[in-house]
Amino acid sequence: MVDAHQTFVIVGAGLAGAKAAETLRSEGFTGRVILIGDERDHPYERPPLSKGFLIGSAERDSVFVQQNGWYAEHDVELHLGQPVVHLDRVARTVRLGDGTTLQYDKLLLATGSEPRRLDIPGTDLVGVHHLRRLAHSERLKNVLTSLGRENGHLVIAGAGWIGLEVAAAARGYGAEVTVVEHGPTPLHGVLGPELGAVFTDLHTEHGVRFRFGTRLTEITGQDGMVLSVLTDDGEEHPAHDVLAAIGAAPRTALAETAGLTMAGREQGGGIAVDASLRTSDPDIFAAGDVANAEHPLLGTRLRVEHWANALNGGPAAARAMLGRPVSYDRLPYFFSDQYDLGMEYTGYAAPGMYDQVVARGDVGKRQFIAFWLSEGRVLAGMNVNVWDVTDPIQQLIRSGRQVDPEALSDPSVPLASFLD
Repeated sequence: MVDAHQTFVIVGAGLAGAKAAETLRSEGFTGRVILIGDERDHPYERPPLSKGFLIGSAERDSVFVQQNGWYAEHDVELHLGQPVVHLDRVARTVRLGDGTTLQYDKLLLATGSEPRRLDIPGTDLVGVHHLRRLAHSERLKNVLTSLGRENGHLVIAGAGWIGLEVAAAARGYGAEVTVVEHGPTPLHGVLGPELGAVFTDLHTEHGVRFRFGTRLTEITGQDGMVLSVLTDDGEEHPAHDVLAAIGAAPRTALAETAGLTMAGREQGGGIAVDASLRTSDPDIFAAGDVANAEHPLLGTRLRVEHWANALNGGPAAARAMLGRPVSYDRLPYFFSDQYDLGMEYTGYAAPGMYDQVVARGDVGKRQFIAFWLSEGRVLAGMNVNVWDVTDPIQQLIRSGRQVDPEALSDPSVPLASFLD
């Protein structure tokens, strides 16, 4: 039974928002919980959109956070297919696209991010795609199936995680794939030159063609359809479809218009929150892709766009909304599956933060753990086709202990020994 003494509104019906609603109920909140999303689908998880669902190994129903009936059973009011167009912090109200006004006592902004657009001629042609929503993945899945059947060409702008995962999916369907990337290696900003080459070799072995150090300058078409792409080195590449995978931008317009404090671009942008995920307004919180939080362990601001941050950040924000003490210190974590390579990455090691990369295992066989170190302290670790090591890697990072790099690179030395 709902007691309407308080109303908590959640803007954004993705993973962070859905898990926040779930946590409010599991923590005993009996007030109104209103979950608002601008998509018509019930809340779902995004990793399958470029992984299992896209390649056909997972069914559509598997992507949803909860069974559809769960929301009614737990008295969570859903407003789907409705954008929030205005936030009034003085009146503590939000207005939906259909004119409905809802009052809140506490508000959670979990508005996520959106794909960055290519700013070049030809992006209005049929056959130019982005991948962020379930509908995008459904459409892209049909495109890849068709390209594979007809030996068609897919050009991907960007060799980040989404670009590489879609490249692997496209090759699985039999499509021809060219990846255009302005950096010298895939994932250069995340993994640096030391490990980016691993993914170059992986995809090249599976028939992907890379064009490094270049950018798309134009998408050409015929009869409104994609025909080819031009790059800034003067080359033309055949294309039947183009995927823009050049990153994502936090969806901050609602918060900015309402006057909430934003993080600077040099800090990753997004809504600035403290370690309890509270914004500059004490009654408003933010979680997931859109939140740029003070990290109590790492001593810096971070905006993390990965699944685990939404999974854990939504519940943390919900507890903070309830007045519980919260210090959100989860280490960044993400994973990827490409062909026969599976990997997990834990920690944070931005370019310039580390002075050494140590590999443990066989990099050539793509079965290893890589560690990013600064003055002998582990900042991040990536395990590739090596499993059940995330916990000790996290403990090693949290400990802040100096380690012997030579011993760390030796697979015969147990990881647990560095924690004794």
